[in-house]
Amino acid sequence: MQVKKLTSAALLIAIGTLSAHLIYIPAGVSKCFPVQHVINVLGAVLLGPDYAVAIAFIISCLRNMLGTGSLLAFPGSMIGALLAGLAYKHWQNIPTAMAGEVFGTGILGGLVAWLIASTLLGSKAVAWFFIPPFLVSTIGGSIIAGLLLKSGLLAQLKMKAGK
Repeated sequence: MQVKKLTSAALLIAIGTLSAHLIYIPAGVSKCFPVQHVINVLGAVLLGPDYAVAIAFIISCLRNMLGTGSLLAFPGSMIGALLAGLAYKHWQNIPTAMAGEVFGTGILGGLVAWLIASTLLGSKAVAWFFIPPFLVSTIGGSIIAGLLLKSGLLAQLKMKAGK
């Protein structure tokens, strides 16, 4: 069962890392990445909060090493993954996982990204600068993940992931 979860996590990491070259929304010093939010919700629902956060962290590291991400990839992905995972673990409901992702990334992640941008990157942006693009990115990604999971993918992937 552990091997299946690790394999599923590795697949999500590969998709997240490789698709970073194709789909992103520039927002000042950040790049909003809707595929990350699809992966956050899928990881949260299929593998749990610990895997979802680890997947988000590894994708952020790889994107930074490959030059397709920024420091803002960390709060923009990890907080949403954590809240999506905790929401799904508690309520076992896909819409609550989506809501956790949207609030965690769009609001909390946007505020933490502003803190990082203003202190470490010297950005002069106002506190709410990252919230709108992060919300657009995470809402779009969460909806796509919700549609994938509602389409029956959830049952097939849970069976393959060993849940």
